[in-house]
Amino acid sequence: MVCGWFIIACWIIFVLYWTVSAWSVKAAAERQSWTGIVAHRLPILAGAFLLFCPRLPGLLSRELVLHTGILQLQGAVICGLGLLAAVWSRKVLADNWSSTVTFKQGHKLVEQGPYRFVRHPIYTSILIMVLGTALASNRLAALPALVFYFAGFWIKLKQEEKLLLRHFPAEYPAYQSRVKALVPFVL
Repeated sequence: MVCGWFIIACWIIFVLYWTVSAWSVKAAAERQSWTGIVAHRLPILAGAFLLFCPRLPGLLSRELVLHTGILQLQGAVICGLGLLAAVWSRKVLADNWSSTVTFKQGHKLVEQGPYRFVRHPIYTSILIMVLGTALASNRLAALPALVFYFAGFWIKLKQEEKLLLRHFPAEYPAYQSRVKALVPFVL
């Protein structure tokens, strides 16, 4: 039960940190359309529903493996590590951050900190938090939840990369060739 409360605390800290830090960002120079926002947010919302809804019908509530405290502990540790990585990534991105695909006034291409390892470390970090939460929940619904989260972030990163390629036509392709999108050295 302690692990469950720890995971809930991680998500609350994440939401609070993101909300407060959103107040100190640069003004937008270019914003994405509503259809673009909906395209990546719908799968993420579906994943969140599956992951956090306490009562799901039928098989979705079934346990994946015999429930053990070790699995919950592993999930809590993974979720906590994801939170730390997300905060680090957000701090490094600083005032270039936006919750939607946005190009900021005076936008700079960030390649230091966690951005040396993956081009979208915030998405990687959130996916790590989701993985930890999914492990700790030990429910069948966690599997499609992971898929929905991944799909939503994949759609969003493709939208961002299109924007960044347009605004950094020389720098971004070089960055793409050196650094993977979500998983270091893999994807």
